[in-house]
Amino acid sequence: MSTITDDTGTGAGTPLRAGPREWLGLAVLALPTLLLSLDVTVLHLGVPHIGAALRPSAAELLWIVDVYGFMIAGFLVTMGTLGDRVGRRRLLLIGAAAFGVASAIAASAPTAELLIASRALMGVAGATLMPSTLSLIGNMFRDPRQRGLAIGVWATMLSAGIAVGPVLGGLLLERFWWGSVFLLGVPVMALLLVTGPLLLPEFRDPATGRPDLPSVALSLAAMLPVTYGVKELAAHGVAVPLVAGFVLVYLGVGPAFALGTDLVVGAAPPERTGAASAISETSTELGIALGIAALGSAGTAVYRSALGSVPEAPDTLAGAVAAAGELPSEVAAGLLTTAHAAFSSGMAVVAWIAAAVSAGLVAVAAVTLRRVASPGQ
Repeated sequence: MSTITDDTGTGAGTPLRAGPREWLGLAVLALPTLLLSLDVTVLHLGVPHIGAALRPSAAELLWIVDVYGFMIAGFLVTMGTLGDRVGRRRLLLIGAAAFGVASAIAASAPTAELLIASRALMGVAGATLMPSTLSLIGNMFRDPRQRGLAIGVWATMLSAGIAVGPVLGGLLLERFWWGSVFLLGVPVMALLLVTGPLLLPEFRDPATGRPDLPSVALSLAAMLPVTYGVKELAAHGVAVPLVAGFVLVYLGVGPAFALGTDLVVGAAPPERTGAASAISETSTELGIALGIAALGSAGTAVYRSALGSVPEAPDTLAGAVAAAGELPSEVAAGLLTTAHAAFSSGMAVVAWIAAAVSAGLVAVAAVTLRRVASPGQ
């Protein structure tokens, strides 16, 4: 039977309920959780700036946005198992250092290709952080009620990062260049490297098997070509309401995400929380990245179709804005009006598709989770 070893010097008689050190450790773990989800959406307002500075193609622009999420999804399970083997805190700190370096490279990337590569490296580093944070929470909070509250805090930070990303990105872009949105990771990861060894215990499972590297290759081989095909198919072929909608989305997603994560982590034995956390995070990151790829491609297809009769219109809204700056004022105004209308049409189609998928998931959950007990029961 496998056992967990830790560096706290405690054994089987450790009190079930968490103390002040564990709650301070949760505050430390909230930092990378917030940052990792923030980096998924912080680029949304930076896309026009990146388009103007680096001149990426439509396909390259989509890769810049979502290669990060796909690399996280491709490496999460393996990194979760690796954390169980070498130590979850150790892997967390290694990932923090790598994420900070990759963020600095992304901030100063002179070409679209280097930005895509640095975003991919950020994704690999992020894959070491996400299962480590959640599995450490599962080990630090053994009491079901405390664990549910801790995971609720973790899920809140994850959702908050996604929601705050565009706002914070916009504030930075008003004052600095587009690369500033990536530099957020540097001080956060530096703080984690300093406080992590002081507040976070180490956990490892000596009986964990070796990382399954062929599975990593198979995961990436399955996801990336599909993504490439969807992007190429599309490439060649904010008011008070686009705010009320986001509020409703996160009011629904927040509780569902926290409860679902607690069900997954709570069902796993302590020595397997790393792997369980990785499975939970893989579904989240793959869903985000695949959603951006598929829905973004659908929106791009609608946008291109609506602009088919406008010869001056580039493949993206950012490109249309840049092109308008080089045209006579009357022609530029017409181009921008048509481009914005086409973009809005694409976003409307994306919203209806997302609503239909969400309704289907409600039906699936209602049928499959009828007999599942609440966490802690």
